[in-house]
Amino acid sequence: MLWYALLVLAVAAERVVELVVARRNAAWTLARAGVEHGRGHYPVMVVLHTALLVCCLLEPVLAQRPFLPALGWSTAALVLLAQALRWWCITTLGPYWNTRVIVVPGTRPITSGPYRLLRHPNYVAVVVEVAALPLVHSAWLTASVFSAANAALLTVRLRSENAALGRAVLA
Repeated sequence: MLWYALLVLAVAAERVVELVVARRNAAWTLARAGVEHGRGHYPVMVVLHTALLVCCLLEPVLAQRPFLPALGWSTAALVLLAQALRWWCITTLGPYWNTRVIVVPGTRPITSGPYRLLRHPNYVAVVVEVAALPLVHSAWLTASVFSAANAALLTVRLRSENAALGRAVLA
């Protein structure tokens, strides 16, 4: 269980790094007349992702979930692949990447890196991580509940982001 706790804490630390990058990028985009969209769902997203990490640590202990090697190692690999995809997205978007939806009017969507394959590859990484991280230590209830909640949140997020990107291209 100790190594799993360290994995979850590493993911939490990675989230803190993301927030630092996002804050820097927000300042950059706002200085270029960037407009934030979908502010209402952002606090929900922060609470959801924080609660996910807490529940990843609690469920295996409270429900006495075992580590199942075939499930645990394969989902750990998925978590690592999701992190790699996320950072590919972050480096591809450069200063345009953010945890918030901030769009600079008149900019064209990025179509290189993983964005040449998918419109929203960062969300693929999020979906995989939300499902896989709890399953590393058999926390199937956390994986199920947070995957469903994340799907609902991403529905709102994607509508907001797609609308914002559509308006930015037209501006």
